[in-house]
Amino acid sequence: MHIERAASDVAKGWSIGPWNASVSISVGFANDGIDDPHFHRQITEIYMVARGTIEVRVEHQTARLSQNDVIVIEPGEAHTFLAASSDYFHFVVQSPGLQGKDVAADKIRVKRDRLGL
Repeated sequence: MHIERAASDVAKGWSIGPWNASVSISVGFANDGIDDPHFHRQITEIYMVARGTIEVRVEHQTARLSQNDVIVIEPGEAHTFLAASSDYFHFVVQSPGLQGKDVAADKIRVKRDRLGL
């Protein structure tokens, strides 16, 4: 058994992954939606909204998500968060769970115009 707790005093963080458990995914959390337009070369991201609301932009589409909503972002899909309610909180699962230099190399930042912003 492995138990981790999401910190409420930081914007985001990672709880479980190949660095501290024998799993092939990474599980993180965020207390805010970070506006950071990017895509991943091989990582699929699954965001699960636990509390509040958020607007997320994926390519040229904007979705408003609220508690209990789940969105899957496929590799190659550019995305960012636009606005979040003050009580917002989500969990994110990344598959495969990369670490260190591999996860940094997988994230490709893009200009806002790629998203039509």
